[in-house]
Amino acid sequence: MFDLKFTGIKGFVVLVVLISMAVAGRVHANPRYASIVINADTGTVLHESNADASRYPASLTKMMTLYMLFEAMRLGKMTLDTRMPVSAHAASMPQTNIGLRAGEMLHVRDAIPALIVRSANDAAAVVAEALGKTETNFGRMMTDKAREMRMHSTTFRNASGLPNRTQKTTARDMAILSVRLMKDFPQYYHYFSTQSFHYKGTTYNSHNRMVRTTRGVDGLKTGFIRASGFNVATSAKRGERRLIAVVMGGKTASSRDQHTAKLLDRSFKQVTVTQIAASSINTGDKLIARGYLRADAPIPAAKPILTLAGKPDPAAILQGRLTPVSNVSVNTYLPKNNSWAVQIGSYFEPGRARAQAQAATRWVAGEVAVVEVEISNRTFYRARLVGLRKNQAHTACQNLSRNGIDCMVVRSHG
Repeated sequence: MFDLKFTGIKGFVVLVVLISMAVAGRVHANPRYASIVINADTGTVLHESNADASRYPASLTKMMTLYMLFEAMRLGKMTLDTRMPVSAHAASMPQTNIGLRAGEMLHVRDAIPALIVRSANDAAAVVAEALGKTETNFGRMMTDKAREMRMHSTTFRNASGLPNRTQKTTARDMAILSVRLMKDFPQYYHYFSTQSFHYKGTTYNSHNRMVRTTRGVDGLKTGFIRASGFNVATSAKRGERRLIAVVMGGKTASSRDQHTAKLLDRSFKQVTVTQIAASSINTGDKLIARGYLRADAPIPAAKPILTLAGKPDPAAILQGRLTPVSNVSVNTYLPKNNSWAVQIGSYFEPGRARAQAQAATRWVAGEVAVVEVEISNRTFYRARLVGLRKNQAHTACQNLSRNGIDCMVVRSHG
């Protein structure tokens, strides 16, 4: 048994690794299996197994169909009252469907729960043709959007997830999509917890039983085709923490749900330790490294312990294109003038904080700082762009967010 008082966080991490190995051993015999659990608030990967292996998305595809629909609504191209024509192609879609007929009209307000609750293939084709003229073209649009999101291992061919040997994704990419749905369209996220809806006199019940059976789960989507097995992308919130779990290749819906619930339970225990750094106050920060950067040489690989919200590590994405900090001054303090900063993340090692701050300078000019802070007798290192006025900090953070780097504006104290 581990003595956590003696081994501290390292011992806890070892324990989590051993548990993950045991879980992986049980599912290793299933060649379709893949899984990942991330902290939706920090981007930290809490568990992964075959997370970058190519898999069939099945009806998880409909999350991107919904993303495209929500984006069209945000741009004013669609509203909940928009009526979309049902073509012969859409009406021909196999189960599961809601029995649409060619020549009918489908309202957007009905299409959304049809996609989420019923996982209706005919409704997916209607949305595809409304936005992309043809489903084939809509598949290209979906793939382009995936590239914008840095879902580099995903290719879409249709809007439904029906079998297509070239329609592929990964568990990691589906986690990215899950987070983006929640972050980019919070006003529509409540749809993903819908358990039933009525259409033309028929009541349809959700395939996502985890919303009813697993503590904290409030969405997102399930999927199944024979080539993929049973998939799920799910979000759970307990207290102030929210996790995203993706499991692919389950042998049955029940075993998939049980396995996902266990991964969530273990990961919530793990995140209790790793989120200590994110909960501290913003006083007494010691600047340990500071300097202007240039983007012309490689940086060492650095996977963060903590980032601030929602996406994969930008430093890993940019690996090989940045250079270490120069002009380092140690044990100085943050300036009082222009005392606003953009914080990129908190880390257990200064080198990792430095690498993350370097990644941000690809899109915004600024002075990088690595800030040391003591929390609960442990030292953490914050990656920041410092010496900014308030409006500059907000503009910089907006620019970073548009380029896939999550951040927050903070007030630095001398």
